[in-house]
Amino acid sequence: MPSTHLFQQYSLAPRTWDEMYENENVRDQYQNVFDFLQGIPPDELSKKEELAKKLFMSQGITFTVYSSGEGVEKIFPFDIIPRIITASEWDFIEKGIKQRLRALNLFLKDVYHQQFILKDGIVPVELIYSCPHYLREMQGLNVPHDIYVHIAGIDLIRDHDGTFYVLEDNLRTPSGVSYMIENREITKRIFPDLIPQNFVRPVTQYPSILYKNLLALSPRRISSPTVVLLTPGIYNSAYFEHATLARLMGIELVEGRDLVVENHVVYMKTTAGLQQVDVIYRRVDDEFLDPLIFEPSSVLGVSGILSAYRKGNVAIVNSIGNGVGDDKAIYVYVPDMIRYYLNEEPILKNVPTYQLSKQDERDHVLKNIDQMVVKRTNESGGYGMLMGHIASEEEIIAYKKEITKNPRQFIAQPVISLSSSPCYIDGKVQPRRIDLRPFALCGPDGIEIVPGGLTRVALREGSLVVNSSQGGGSKDTWVLAR
Repeated sequence: MPSTHLFQQYSLAPRTWDEMYENENVRDQYQNVFDFLQGIPPDELSKKEELAKKLFMSQGITFTVYSSGEGVEKIFPFDIIPRIITASEWDFIEKGIKQRLRALNLFLKDVYHQQFILKDGIVPVELIYSCPHYLREMQGLNVPHDIYVHIAGIDLIRDHDGTFYVLEDNLRTPSGVSYMIENREITKRIFPDLIPQNFVRPVTQYPSILYKNLLALSPRRISSPTVVLLTPGIYNSAYFEHATLARLMGIELVEGRDLVVENHVVYMKTTAGLQQVDVIYRRVDDEFLDPLIFEPSSVLGVSGILSAYRKGNVAIVNSIGNGVGDDKAIYVYVPDMIRYYLNEEPILKNVPTYQLSKQDERDHVLKNIDQMVVKRTNESGGYGMLMGHIASEEEIIAYKKEITKNPRQFIAQPVISLSSSPCYIDGKVQPRRIDLRPFALCGPDGIEIVPGGLTRVALREGSLVVNSSQGGGSKDTWVLAR
């Protein structure tokens, strides 16, 4: 019996862009999936959802919520209905991200060398020097091929009129790409015919492109450079991803204790003795990377690794000190960077953003805080954020005090509704808010963006917070070839 009731509870929210519906009509790119879902008995769809959960469980596709109190690991919630992006939409997104990353990479090189953008007054000097992620140890240090950002995850949202906005740039150790890959594998298992029928572009090439780029960074011109992935260990929230990527690239997964530096050269300890390491894809944050230079109590990094990097004996991906490029207070200036370095108008827009270090903008935000999202400039994962429209009076009062005490640590943005997408929840298809994190790989041959990305879903009804650490999930992201 056709599941005609599946979409009965699908109510379109006012002033919200819906990915599947345009007014009451199904968009062309969703028509095949819509028809397919209408033809499946409800119990069959529930069985597919259950199968997806079992596959995630059996494969250990997990993440960690440190504040949870429910144990260390959780299965990453997965919605079985894909998010679909047209070929023309993807072309626009791809061009916009490439433009943005070219400018951000030039900015990082400039900030750590001549600082022309500061001397010309485009970006305030005090904003750079007050950024905790600006590392003076990187000043004047030349990085291989002048590439600072090798891997970027750029978060995009869609406003009520369908316009794509960049919500934030992730240029340090962006995570989530393993879920992009695994989501596709799960979709292939539960809907084996849908992907070829819809001409969906593949995402499986991500590890091979990344591996190719890593090999190209080797300071030694040898046929088989040694590449490793440096993880903080099993208790890190993204450990599943670290293990997955190392396995897919065929490289060693190492912890700090597995590496040692001698005479400014990094070696890996093996049963056959020390083996020189050429490239390190590190998933350890800057402050824990080298206890001789940064946090002295760190046991996650490697003593002397910065000296080896400085001597050009090892390549580190992403570069050290990138946090000055994705600080939320710097985000405001990315459109100006594009105009300054590239002499182009930005393709992708920024979300309107207030810098709370500026008195007039701070006054405006404090007066209208119930219509704002306030974020700490150096937090991630949805932590340290105030959603003014749903916050309690006590939370707002506490936040106002924090802002007044240290305004540099905060930015504010008007509440943007986020687009909605169909999700299979409790036996019905219901709209939930989503964002998109495409992953860009920058190598000596240019920037490549795998056609897809991680679509994160705010699974709680009415919620705008998509972070997995805050109760969000994800879904497969289809980019159509035509």
